[in-house]
Parts: sequence; structure tokens; C-alpha cells
Amino acid sequence: MFFTDCQCAKEPSKTYEELFAKLDTNKDGKVDVSELRAGLAAMGIQTGNAAAQKIVSSGDRDHDDRLDFKEFTKYLKDHEKKLRLTFKSLDKNKDGQIDYMEIKQSFSDLGLDISKEDAEKILQSIDVDGTMSVDWNEWREHFLFNPATSLQEIIRYWKHSTVLDIGDSLTIPDEFTEEEKSTGVWWKQLMAGAVAGAVSRTGTAPLDRMKVFMQVHGSKSNKISLVGGFKQMLKEGGVTSLWRGNGVNVLKIAPETAIKFMAYEQYKKLLASEPGKIQTHERFMAGSMAGATAQTAIYPMEVMKTRLTLRKTGQYSGMFDCAKKILKREGVKAFYKGYIPNILGIIPYAGIDLAVYESLKNLWLSKYAKDTANPGVLVLLGCGTISSTCGQLASYPLALIRTRMQAQASLEGSEQLPMGRMVKKILEKDGFFGLYRGILPNFMKVIPAVSISYVVYENMRSGLGIQK
Repeated sequence: MFFTDCQCAKEPSKTYEELFAKLDTNKDGKVDVSELRAGLAAMGIQTGNAAAQKIVSSGDRDHDDRLDFKEFTKYLKDHEKKLRLTFKSLDKNKDGQIDYMEIKQSFSDLGLDISKEDAEKILQSIDVDGTMSVDWNEWREHFLFNPATSLQEIIRYWKHSTVLDIGDSLTIPDEFTEEEKSTGVWWKQLMAGAVAGAVSRTGTAPLDRMKVFMQVHGSKSNKISLVGGFKQMLKEGGVTSLWRGNGVNVLKIAPETAIKFMAYEQYKKLLASEPGKIQTHERFMAGSMAGATAQTAIYPMEVMKTRLTLRKTGQYSGMFDCAKKILKREGVKAFYKGYIPNILGIIPYAGIDLAVYESLKNLWLSKYAKDTANPGVLVLLGCGTISSTCGQLASYPLALIRTRMQAQASLEGSEQLPMGRMVKKILEKDGFFGLYRGILPNFMKVIPAVSISYVVYENMRSGLGIQK
């Protein structure tokens, strides 16, 4: 590759000059995004448009969207310094080489367990001479025109993020590095995620209300179609009625995210077999326990969300009126109706979500990770969406039982059934598929919810100044 000259060159500036001349195809003394992409492609380096734009934006001091030679040289020198630091932090035994064990260890430090085969795949995508270890020159050649600089950025391609808000907050919380915690990036990430969740839930609220409607009122004798259900809602309360219950659904994001994050950090310390290192099964247990803790704390809001979603026009004047009426008529106990199926639903949801994501990740790495370990946005979104959907599918019957238990006291002539008897009644009356009522609107909201939350999250990250 083109850097073999500069590995032992006495004048790196001369090498930068030759490289700049190769990239500056129209010889105007400036390199723009299209020239950078085309020039690098001619040298065998494939860069996406976003990566090329990021390189130009990072080095562009005079804001003309192009790099002159001085800006180009400064960018490469600064970037090389950062890459050197990253290389040193990966090279645990300080022998000037990175092997698969060191890659595996770095993933483990970020709370990701990968197999020996995965680590070797990542290594092979960087290793030029086939020695199954990477030296500084190979590392620099591979990443010099990749805008990712820190170890976290390079490794975090494959971190399973909970940014994709599909309405259920049962996923295992995000992992934050010590650096992110000390610099305060973690709270910005959480805030960006919370705003993304709020916008996403608001955008898909009509489908969520339809799901709850079908879960509670749907049966063999009372079949509710999507179109018929929406017509009924519009007739009863107008267009705004489609967003009933959304206020409390959005409000509970902030306390739930904060409690889950704090509880997760504590449970990780308690469960970790070695301080500072956490295995996948320990992470899963800590995440599930943190989810249960957060759900316990905010569960009264879940009950209110169901009651407000199902309310008729004029039944409650607002959130506080709803809480007051529930307390007066049914007592404190009513705020924890359906709590047991809700907590039981965390284990299949989080477990299957994590297992499916890991399987999809390994499949991608084994089949397609030839030149890079970066799967790209679409693959990541696809894997996250499929794994979350599988988690939802597994825990859906428990979610339906929970919703019915939360709602039954507010339904006229409905008997108050415990969990076991309710399952039995649904199976007798509607069969196995009775436990999956409302699954259609639930699946219909997955893709819009994921798309909205991803776009809003990325914009929030940029707005809060978090480096991509």
C-alpha cells in the first residue's frame, strides 16, 4: 500500500505531498469529498460518503468544504497521534503487536464477549502480512482514512445499543466505558436516547393504543379489525383520542432510564467475578435485575398508562385525576396489578433479544467481515430490530396478561382474575392465539419506531456534541 514508503521515510512531509498530489485530481491545490473518495478508491481504499465527509470536515479549518495541503497534513498528523494512542491501549503486553487475545480482551473491557473465531476475523481484516498479529504500520494503514479514532469507536461498531425504542423498555442497558463516565458523555447518550424514545413513542402512539385495545377487548366473539378499531376510536373521541395514554408513556422514560442505568452499574459490581470485568451471563443477569428494579419503581405509571389509553371521553380529566380515582376506588394495591407477569416477561425478552443479536452478529462476522469489522448502519439496525422483535414475540403472552390485569377493574362486569386463571380462561375461550391478540399493530409499529428513534438519536448526538 501507499504507506510502505513513509514507514521508514526520513521526510514524512514529502510522502504527504505525494499522497496529496495523487488525491488532488483537478490540480487546484484543494481536495474535496468526491476527489478524496475517488482517489482513495483508486488506491484500493473504500470509504463511504459519510466517512469522507467526516475527514474533510475534521481537517477543514477555513470552512470551504475542501482541504488544502496544510489542512490535509495537519489532519493526518493529528489522526495518526490518536491512532498511536489507540494502538498502545490495545497492545496490552507492550510487545508492539496486537494479537487476537488482546482484541478479545478489549471487547471484554467494553462488556462484549466475542469468540476466538470472531477476534481472529477482525484481526485478519487488518492483518496485511498474514502473521495473525498486527503491528503499528498495519494498524495505521488500515485506519488512517477511517474517521474512527478511539478504541471505543473502533470496537463499538458491534455494541448492542438500546437506542432502538420499540415501546418496551425491557432490554439490557447500554454499556459505558470509564472514559465516557468520567467525561460526562454517558448522560448525554442517555438523554439523546430518552428524547429519541419520546419522539418515537409519540409517532407510533395510535398503533400502540390499538394494540392495547385489541389485547383487552378482543376475543373470538368480539373480533376487532385494524380499520374497524380505528373507526371506533375516531367516532368515540376524535383524532386526538388516538394519542390517549401517550403522555404518561413518554413521562416514564426518564425515571425508568435513570433507575435502570444506576441499578445496572450496582448489580454489575455485585455480580462480576473479577472487578472491572463482566462476562455475558453476568451482564445478562445484571441487566435483567436492573430492568426489574426500574419496572418496580415506575410500575404505577404503567397501570395509569393502560387506564388512560383505554379511557372513554370524559372518564378522567388527566393523569392526576386518574391516579386519584384509582386510589379512591381500588386502593394502593391497584397500582401493582399485573406486576408478576410483567416481571416474568423481562427474562424471555432480554434473554432472547441478547441471544438473537449475538447470533446475527456472529453470522455477519463469519460471512461478510472480509475487509472490515464495521457492518454499517443498515445491518446494525436490522440486527437490533430482528432481535428486539424476537424478544417481544417470546414475552408477548405475558404482556397481554399484564395489560388485561391492569385494565380489568375499570371494565364493567369484568371479574378480577389472578394470572393463572386468566391464562386458563383465554386458552379455553380463544385458544393459544388468544394470547397473541394485538400482535399485528404491535409489529406494524416496529419499523417506524426504530427508524424514528434512530434518526432522532443521531440528531440529538450531533446537537449535544457527542463524537460519532
